[in-house]
Amino acid sequence: MIAMPSGSVRRDAAARPAGHRKGPPRVDLHALREGLPPAVRSVVADYERHLTLERGLSPHTVRAYVGDVVSLLAFLTEGEDGPVRGFAELDIGLLRAWLARQRAGGSGRTTLARRAASARTFTAWAHRQGVLKADPGGRLAAPRAHRTLPGVLREDQADELMRASEAGAAQRDPVALRDRAIVELLYATGIRVSELCGLDVGAVDFPRRVVSVIGKGDKERMVPFGVPAAGALTAWLEAGRPELVSERAAHALFLGVRGNRLDPRAARRVVHEAVAAVPGAVDMGPHGLRHSAATHLLEGGADLRSVQELLGHATLATTQLYTHVTVDRLKAIHDRAHPRA
Repeated sequence: MIAMPSGSVRRDAAARPAGHRKGPPRVDLHALREGLPPAVRSVVADYERHLTLERGLSPHTVRAYVGDVVSLLAFLTEGEDGPVRGFAELDIGLLRAWLARQRAGGSGRTTLARRAASARTFTAWAHRQGVLKADPGGRLAAPRAHRTLPGVLREDQADELMRASEAGAAQRDPVALRDRAIVELLYATGIRVSELCGLDVGAVDFPRRVVSVIGKGDKERMVPFGVPAAGALTAWLEAGRPELVSERAAHALFLGVRGNRLDPRAARRVVHEAVAAVPGAVDMGPHGLRHSAATHLLEGGADLRSVQELLGHATLATTQLYTHVTVDRLKAIHDRAHPRA
């Protein structure tokens, strides 16, 4: 049994001062974690290693899961009838009370759904490790996250975006050549921005026109790209990349202006600026191009399973979101064009 004495942990959230922006207050999760008793911090560290090494989750996902668990374990010291002293007292009632605290602090449905999932993942692991005698997370439910329809480019807007990026690269400026290759490859493949920035030169197979992508969970998949993307990549590799490459990122496919591997923030800025030049297009970053690619594939007749494989989705349910997008667009067209709409 791991004791969790009262007063040893900082509170999960402070009161929001007057005039503060809406939404839950920011929590210093590092300080919160350091405030946990040593034995509890050890459990958190073991769980973090499990997520990283055994499940192969991305650093961003690991931080989110661990942060939620730290918040939960800190909450265990705040029982109404005095401090909760150990993991044995972690039951469904306390899990629900923890979510209620998050809701009262301003967390939305999407955040609550993610935190409930984090808690279920942790309690299942803790039960397998013998930290918990039972798994209370199996009974934990949370409001379903709102699944909003993502904004996408129309096909004519996507064409205009590609033409504009090609025109910008006509002067053979290294950065313009890079930016054109980024936009073309993101739209051609639908890969994530993190996957794009992680590509090495050797990942591109020009004869077969496929790129080897390392996705979530370190899973590799082969994604095809078309002739325009191949042309943009060739121009970048022959005339642009040699002007920027340094020993620090000798193998990276895409580079920043200082010769380092391209940062996702820089890639997002490239896409936002490129889309801004298309009249009437909704503002979007790389994820918007991913949405657009998936939508246009389905509208062109691709089946869900193939699109799932291309996008690297773990479940078909995630890919099915794009069927909602296409149906929504079809309904909008019907409303505008059908005389009996």
